Amino acid sequence: MQSLAQLNRQIIGCRKCPRLVAYREKVAREKRFAFLDCEYWGKPVPGFGDPRAELLILGLAPAAHGGNRTGRVFTGDRSGDFLFRALYRAGFANQPTSTDASDGLKLRNAYIAAGARCAPPGNKPLPSELSNCRPYFEEELEILRPRALLALGSIAMRVFLGLLKDRGEIKSLAAFRFAHGASYALPHDLPRLYASYHPSQQNTFTGKLTEAMLARVLRDIQRFLSRR
Repeated sequence: MQSLAQLNRQIIGCRKCPRLVAYREKVAREKRFAFLDCEYWGKPVPGFGDPRAELLILGLAPAAHGGNRTGRVFTGDRSGDFLFRALYRAGFANQPTSTDASDGLKLRNAYIAAGARCAPPGNKPLPSELSNCRPYFEEELEILRPRALLALGSIAMRVFLGLLKDRGEIKSLAAFRFAHGASYALPHDLPRLYASYHPSQQNTFTGKLTEAMLARVLRDIQRFLSRR
């Protein structure tokens, strides 16, 4: 637990990416009209959840007016509303809503992180920015040693697999095609990989990702974790 706390302090103080620093701080100053009375976080957003989690959930990046405002990933935006409702129904969260960092939400056997820790313009972090953040994710893996990893979207999946390839734990990414509901066993006692479409508004509003689709992935993960 202390190691995660130390890591999260390092993440919060990070200023490696000038473009992201400028953008996150500009958004925090100018704010969205609906949140004019809010004091924005405006810093890198650390991971959060159960420090003994068997499931690590990896997203893309904090939303400009979500995690960049609240200081907690997937909190205060529509993507988070969708995700936490699903986690609650699957038993991984104690409540179905997440509005701010002090709303009482607790994750059960799950920890959430992101490939990029700062809100990026257009929700599109650059490869160099993902690379700068990767040591934080790698450290989370080492501390948590999860049994399962759920990648929300193809970029999150590439972040995880790219790390494994660079460490020599897999030979290539070609054998691991991204598809919603895909699941892969990995070598070297690595976590089992599960994939889902990202719960972005673009995906959930169009029906590309439905509540039933995400629920099926979470049930698969529950069944796997129940095996000892």
